[in-house]
Amino acid sequence: MTIREILQTRSEGSCELCAASEGLSVYEVQPQNEATADTCLLVCETCRTQIDDPQLMDVHHWRCLNESMWSQVPAVQVTAWRMLNRLEAEDWARSLLDMLYLDDETLAWAKATDDRSGDDGASITHKDSNGVTLAAGDTVVLIKDLNVKGAGFTAKRGTAVRNISLVHDNAAHIEGRVNNQQIVILTEFVKKSG
Repeated sequence: MTIREILQTRSEGSCELCAASEGLSVYEVQPQNEATADTCLLVCETCRTQIDDPQLMDVHHWRCLNESMWSQVPAVQVTAWRMLNRLEAEDWARSLLDMLYLDDETLAWAKATDDRSGDDGASITHKDSNGVTLAAGDTVVLIKDLNVKGAGFTAKRGTAVRNISLVHDNAAHIEGRVNNQQIVILTEFVKKSG
């Protein structure tokens, strides 16, 4: 079977991002060593055009990620994460991004290309709920119970999150391990420990 045939079967003949059934083509999710069904998506012309050219972005079209981001296909998860990051100025997109959980390998793939390379990442400062500057490797404490969507547990208030990492392009997000799962946490819900 060709990659397209595999994707056609996997997606049941529809765009893996918005479920459109017309104008479908194979889209290679970069970076990759070789194109395989695992590193490609079947997407419609509308999604492909907007992924490739952020200037043509129709914010409302991407509300489809509310459904497709839950796909078990890593290439779909990576593309959803990237598009939601592009749309982070939208409250709904930030909310979806907060719910989206990617395992470490998939998250590394998602972060491997940054289509906002013109930004100066050094200008972003992460601050906790008290306005204290956070640094990678810090320990923080949760100041409220957080329902971790997609992971099936609640991170309890008072939980210490050690060795945090900073989300380089979003001052409101940090990452840390809770219940042996890497999650994204809003800085407004943590305070620096020690």
